[in-house]
Amino acid sequence: MASDRVDRLMTPTSPGPEGGEAVEERADAVQISAPAKLTLWLRVTGVRPDGYHELESEMVTLDLADTLMIGPGDGLSIEPQPVASDDDAPPTPASGLSAGPDNLVVRALAAVGRTARVRLIKRIPVGAGLGGGSADAAAILRWAGCNDLRIAAELGADVPFCVTGGRARVLGIGESVTALPFQDNEFTLLLPPFGVDTGAVYQAWDSLVGGGSSAMATASGNDLEAPAILVEPRLAVWRDVFAATTGVAPRLAGSGSTWFVEGGPETYGLQSGQSLRIGRVSGRVLGARTVPATPL
Repeated sequence: MASDRVDRLMTPTSPGPEGGEAVEERADAVQISAPAKLTLWLRVTGVRPDGYHELESEMVTLDLADTLMIGPGDGLSIEPQPVASDDDAPPTPASGLSAGPDNLVVRALAAVGRTARVRLIKRIPVGAGLGGGSADAAAILRWAGCNDLRIAAELGADVPFCVTGGRARVLGIGESVTALPFQDNEFTLLLPPFGVDTGAVYQAWDSLVGGGSSAMATASGNDLEAPAILVEPRLAVWRDVFAATTGVAPRLAGSGSTWFVEGGPETYGLQSGQSLRIGRVSGRVLGARTVPATPL
């Protein structure tokens, strides 16, 4: 099971999202951490008759995490909480995240037949390729005591890994997760001020390979990099700025928009939380470390 934290919430009340009405937190509620994932490499190995793409990849859990406060009741509220920044870098993009029936937290609750009041504190950027929604869904499954990876895979390709966590080889549509020995590694992430739509990236992959099932070989080790740049050309600009800053060729995290290099920010004369700029637009630099899985 992914490394997570479950605490009893004894505080009678806590502020509502963005200064809104206070949300009552009962003493029998719990607080769960939903850690992000980082895809180190990814191959698209085929397309199934139902249109789902089959993958082969290696994923690791990071210490960047959302927090879910789960208690009796019903309903979902979302509260953006950006990571620390040294200037006016944009906050974690969560304003456009729906709290309706399409949200993965809501879908995960339905999948396990549970109801709960959930307050989701978002730190993992939306559309960044770091599995934020999948991590949130996995946290709900763990809270409900559900470790069935088939149920997890029905929610999304990254959800099964986020349930197991640590470091693993992931195959198929995400349902096959094979644990690998943990490696304590640091990474420097660059979070551009925009997200990328995963569905659009896979559609671009289909167009680039003519709808066939042959993997697209890339020097970066990520078959989705070229399709992601086709969908969002600004990715290439941020990649080049990051490469010039670090002296290392960055890799794209999943379908984007996050770029990453191995080693902590100090390796490159950077600080976690500072920003890189293109004109008046800022992208945030963030240091992250891998997190081991905890026993089921």
